[in-house]
Amino acid sequence: MKAITQHTYGGSDVLRETGIERPVPGPSEVLVRVHAAGMNPTDWKHRQFAGFLDRLPLVLGWDVSGVVEAVGPGVTIHRVGDEVFGMLPYPYGVGSFAEYVSAPARALVRKPAGVDHVQAGALPLAALTAWQVLVDAADVQPGQRVLIHAAAGGVGHLAVQIAKARGAHVIGTASAPKHALLRELGADELVDYRTEDFTAIDPVDLVLDTLGGETAIRSLDTLKPGGRLVTIALGSLPADLAARGDALGVQAYPLLVEADQAGMQAVADLVTAGRLRAVVEAVFPLAEAAKGHDLGDTGRVTGKVVLTVAE
Repeated sequence: MKAITQHTYGGSDVLRETGIERPVPGPSEVLVRVHAAGMNPTDWKHRQFAGFLDRLPLVLGWDVSGVVEAVGPGVTIHRVGDEVFGMLPYPYGVGSFAEYVSAPARALVRKPAGVDHVQAGALPLAALTAWQVLVDAADVQPGQRVLIHAAAGGVGHLAVQIAKARGAHVIGTASAPKHALLRELGADELVDYRTEDFTAIDPVDLVLDTLGGETAIRSLDTLKPGGRLVTIALGSLPADLAARGDALGVQAYPLLVEADQAGMQAVADLVTAGRLRAVVEAVFPLAEAAKGHDLGDTGRVTGKVVLTVAE
């Protein structure tokens, strides 16, 4: 099969379309013919350095939407021909930038019938991250105030929609040209981080931090007593962030996304209900994966970038 491989770390020029052996599904696994695979910042970061995956050669990609080609021993929830989508177990289950990928059966759910593979492939990792912050970690309730940093990014724009579906009052930080889109997605207040100070907003119950560093520290001052900051910026966290939170009477902790069938089904249900959609800035064929990485490297992607594989 064809796959996008790398034999060293570096810029997008390390990526090559090569022929590798097609995987065989093991016990409790399914083989998926990949139709679309979303790209995420963790892909360009792992292209540049080992991160969680200190192994080469490497096929990147965690998001997948496609059709079940074969099932391994013991699989009962999916059958050959089912259209499925989901996130390969993060971080070690990587490999969707290829024509086929094997995956644990329970990492995948049925693709909503009303959306195509590009839309479905854009969702899993980012939507699961947002769901696990807003629902599993923070249990956001109607009327609560939620601040989402980089609200037009991959995780951010989906978090806006999920928080709104939970009945929250949603505040997002983003550059002014992206405000109209975010209001369309459900944001109630918007802060232009280039010209406005987000700490001037009224206190919030939850901060979803996607940036880390000084932004995470300053965000602690926006929280109500007993509020929470959940950050996904594990690579740029101040070592004393939790202690700073404790001193202010708030909680601050990191979250790393996990494969989760119940979470994926919740995402699928929101999509089916018309409450959640991915904004897709660009689509590239598998052979042009490097172009997707180049776009991701700019740090200015609105929503998601997606690779298409099978027609």
